[in-house]
Amino acid sequence: MKITLKNMVFYGYHGTRKEERTLGQRFAVDVSLENNSQNDRIIKKLEDTIDYTKIFYSIKEIVENYKFHLLELLCNKILDKIFYDFPLVERCNIKIRKIAVPIDGQLDYVQVEMDRTRDEL
Repeated sequence: MKITLKNMVFYGYHGTRKEERTLGQRFAVDVSLENNSQNDRIIKKLEDTIDYTKIFYSIKEIVENYKFHLLELLCNKILDKIFYDFPLVERCNIKIRKIAVPIDGQLDYVQVEMDRTRDEL
């Protein structure tokens, strides 16, 4: 089974520039989570599956309450938290988009994507 939370938008203070960590900006996050598909048939109640509401609030807490110079560090912090707090997650893919990029040029966003399995911990 795969669960996807798409285009979660949070306000955070991440970036290499002091202004980014002081003024903050919006970040969009996508996360896809996979469990062991052999367990799909036994899902009868919330405790048998991945609680995506708790996933949402875990990501929100990290994005909004920490400051990182690099999106890569933010991705790793979120991945570590998901694998630590949610033992049913076997694979996680995360994409974080910085929507307002301080680059003198035109682009929609910058995105960092990471994919990790529990076996890689």
